[in-house]
Amino acid sequence: MSSSGSGSSSRKEFDVKQILRIRWRWFGHPAVPPPQSPPLGDYFAGRRAGGISTDGPSVSGCSTSNSAGANPSAGGHSGLVLEPEPLAHVGVEEEAVAPAASGTEDNNNHPETDSSSCRTSNSSATLSSCVSMEPCACPEECMFTALSHADVTFRKMEGYLRSRQLCDVILVAGDRRIPAHRLVLSSVSDYFAAMFTSDVREAKQDEVKMEGVDPDALSVLVQYAYTGRLELREDTIESVLSASCLLQLSSVVQACCSFLMKQLHPSNCLGIRSYADAQGCNDLQRAAHAYTMEHFLEVVGGQEFLLLPVEEMEKLITSDDVNVPDEETVVTSLLTWVLHDTDTRQHHLPLLLAHIRLPLLQTQFLADLESNPLLRDSMECQRLLMEGMKYQLLPQRQPQLQSPRTRPRKATVGAMFAVGGMDATKGATSIEQYCLRRDTWRQVATMSGRRLQFGVAVLDGRLYVVGGRDGLKTLNTVECYNPHSKSWSVMPPMSTHRHGLGVAVLEGPMYAVGGHDGWSYLSTVERWDPQARQWSFVASMATPRSTVGVAVLNGKLYAVGGRDGSSCLRSVECFDPHTNRWNGCAPMAKRRGGVGVATWHGFLYAIGGHDAPASSLASRLSDCVERYDPQTDVWTAVAPMSISRDAVGVCLLGDRLYAVGGYNGQVYLNAVEAYDPQTNEWTQVHTNAIHTDTHTHTHMQFMFGIRKRGDYF
Repeated sequence: MSSSGSGSSSRKEFDVKQILRIRWRWFGHPAVPPPQSPPLGDYFAGRRAGGISTDGPSVSGCSTSNSAGANPSAGGHSGLVLEPEPLAHVGVEEEAVAPAASGTEDNNNHPETDSSSCRTSNSSATLSSCVSMEPCACPEECMFTALSHADVTFRKMEGYLRSRQLCDVILVAGDRRIPAHRLVLSSVSDYFAAMFTSDVREAKQDEVKMEGVDPDALSVLVQYAYTGRLELREDTIESVLSASCLLQLSSVVQACCSFLMKQLHPSNCLGIRSYADAQGCNDLQRAAHAYTMEHFLEVVGGQEFLLLPVEEMEKLITSDDVNVPDEETVVTSLLTWVLHDTDTRQHHLPLLLAHIRLPLLQTQFLADLESNPLLRDSMECQRLLMEGMKYQLLPQRQPQLQSPRTRPRKATVGAMFAVGGMDATKGATSIEQYCLRRDTWRQVATMSGRRLQFGVAVLDGRLYVVGGRDGLKTLNTVECYNPHSKSWSVMPPMSTHRHGLGVAVLEGPMYAVGGHDGWSYLSTVERWDPQARQWSFVASMATPRSTVGVAVLNGKLYAVGGRDGSSCLRSVECFDPHTNRWNGCAPMAKRRGGVGVATWHGFLYAIGGHDAPASSLASRLSDCVERYDPQTDVWTAVAPMSISRDAVGVCLLGDRLYAVGGYNGQVYLNAVEAYDPQTNEWTQVHTNAIHTDTHTHTHMQFMFGIRKRGDYF
């Protein structure tokens, strides 16, 4: 610092650090005046006397000046006057507030540092409001944030760890002694936080034994506490995950689980599933289980499958989510597992065989099991086999013989397709497929053009779209979709243009029933011969029917409800292909046009529809469901749907009836619900909402491949 000669008002310039040091000494220690400085009262008195010059450098509420009456030799502090306003906030770090030696050192040449947010110069010094003695005008300007503070701090602590300085605990695992800092461990791990902050023995020990923890895993996790970095390797991932679960390092647990999810393979998924279950890693356990279910055919060929304990084997074959083409695959896998260690596993067969859907096996396969050496000497196994035989030999009693073993696995029931329908563009062309096992819809195909009120059926593994109208005219065209090649082909057209028709397959041929030709309601019926590839007429119905429901039950074709031009119908007819005749059946309790029809275990179900002239359709929609028993020729009301639906698509998928889409009087629907005939209850199903701008995607839908199709068609 420089000063002028005597005889004139010399001017001394103070840099910001020097001013702060002085202020710290005065206001930080009010009981001890700064050495070689006049009392504060003299300065305040001088201020009140008006002998103050304001042309020196200013520091917020402080001003400096060399006046004529000041003593320039008072330790370099003469001429400094501090206003007594209260100190708002001192935002300077250690270097800025450290006491200095006698103020004779020149600090003007010191570069600006990060220890203060102030700006300095030789001609003027401006100290920001973060160190002002007056209250801050702007709160944001009063706060200094070091963005890299945490990183720098933890790097320093890591340095202390490496040099074993300030360490206050040693973790002992096996023959490893791992030094650490309690504060760091507690801030990262809830386990250590509970240990070191509670009144437990370990809180006061210099050495803490870590039982059951892999030493190498503990060492890398201690390093992670300081660095936040961790290398995940296949050879150490399990020990690191186990130690992380113990130490409650949730971020590391999640990272390890994600790593293992990416490593899932048919050869290791069973082991990972079991390990995740033991560690309580639920997300990993679910992911490994889902992978096992999805890749079951590959999993059963691996060594892990053959080494499964009986409890895990039981869980595996009990699941409805196993992705298999048929139940025979599950039986074969079970017998393979038993043969791997026959002496210790054969006596578990009665327990395990009880989880096999024996009634759903092919008849020949079931008969061969009866003479299998592993099963023939067990009375319980033979009883289960006879139960399956009885179910197949007495189809009329199947409704009374229902059990968990008669419920098919989700992958074996086939797939349900929602085809076309009404949407925001007045005619959807998309085809969506529902997978029961995944509970998801996905678009699989698009029709060649717009169709409304058409019929659909499955014949020889192919989807037939029959008739309908395109918005301008009624169609007689037929197109066929092959899901294997994902291709369409044009088939010979019907003899009659039809919309509002019903279509079903009976003993090979496909039938197109009733409808409207654009001029009149139809009672005629055409039959498609897949061998001759041609259409021909069969006997006509007694009543013209459009928007008719059609289904096959016990070798007969049923036409249910519909409209005849004057009203909706209650009447029902059935066609016998062997006599080429239609016969009347008991009428339904309600008139129904646009009714959905499906069958289940010897019963015919009529679902939804409407009963009203077109002028008041919305007020007469139906949510009711009726069941027809052909043995007694009686209709019975069962549980209604949750909402009314007209033009609803209905089909059987597995052991449940699905109602898809339709019209509720105001909007077209994409809602789906399923009916369980065994419990007489409806439940909501995942919505088929692939196109977010549409309200519905279905006018008619069907199940593709009742058995031996599923995910493998």
